[in-house]
This record gives sequence, structure tokens and C-alpha cells, in this order.
Amino acid sequence: MSHPSWQSAPWPPQHGQQPSMLAAHADRERAVDVLRAGFAEGRMPQGEYEKRVERAYQARTVGELSVLVADLPQGPVPQQQMQMPMPMMGAPVPRTFLPAPPLPAPTNGKAVGALACGVTAVFSVGLTGIPAVVLGHMARAEIRRSGEQGDGMAVAGLVLGWLSVAGWVLFLTLAIVAATAGPA
Repeated sequence: MSHPSWQSAPWPPQHGQQPSMLAAHADRERAVDVLRAGFAEGRMPQGEYEKRVERAYQARTVGELSVLVADLPQGPVPQQQMQMPMPMMGAPVPRTFLPAPPLPAPTNGKAVGALACGVTAVFSVGLTGIPAVVLGHMARAEIRRSGEQGDGMAVAGLVLGWLSVAGWVLFLTLAIVAATAGPA
């Protein structure tokens, strides 16, 4: 009867056997999570699960952890990660131990407000045009400083706000000219 690869590997691993990057506490916890899920799904008996968990907490490298979870499902592997080059001096790093992809930057709230004010300027008879301009300028300054998203919304709010303001200035100018030119 052949042993699974995690049992046949000498423990602790001998020097030079599995060169890999050092494991962090988070890497060990992810490995234990994978083991816990495998045990909960009935993929291994309790004794084997306990031995693997003990080895996971003793592991020094990501390579040692990958041996412990190699025969367990760890979720779908995206096509992009399958084409990644292997890390230097080691086995490929399983998806479980790769850093999480960065989250997109949040959208600036003032940019959303500028766009909302700019769009509603048409329906509010221009009352929200000036707040659209003010919020748009404030949002663009914050976006440049913080790297948030929403510059397009801020610009759209600015344009709609300035169009509203310009429309009211033109309307009031024409009204004043018409009132002063009155009947002669």
C-alpha cells in the first residue's frame, strides 16, 4: 500500500529538499483551513487530519505546507495563475498561499454627489448646479490626493453644473435686457 505524498516526505524536511519561501502565520492558517474543509467533507480520517494540522503548524516553508494540502481541493484555479512562471528555487506556490488580489480603490463620495447634483440641475431649475460645481472641484482634488476612483463622475458633475449656471446667467441676462429695453 502506497502512502500519500504528505506521509512519505521526511519530517522535518531535510535541508535542500524543498527550497521555498518561508511560510507566514497566515499561510499556516490557510493550510489548516483547507485541511479543516477536507476533513469536514470526509476526505480524510480524524487521525490523519490531526497529524496534518500538527505538521502545518510546524511547517517553516510554503513548500512544506503545499505538500500537506496537495491532494485536497482548494477551489478552482484561474487560467491566469496556471500560466504564471514558477517561483525561483521552489515548487509552484498553490493558489491557497498566494496573496489576495488587491481590492479596487473606492469611489469618491463627493464625485457621486457632484454627478447627482449635475443631473438633477435640469429638474431642480438649476438650484443644484452650484453644489455640483463645488462638489466636483472638491472631489477632483481629493481624488488626486487619495487615488480614489470617480474622476469621470466629478468631471461630468462639473460640466453639468457649469452648463446649468451658464444657462441661468444667460437667461437672467436676457431677462434684464428685455426688461430694460421695454416698450419705447
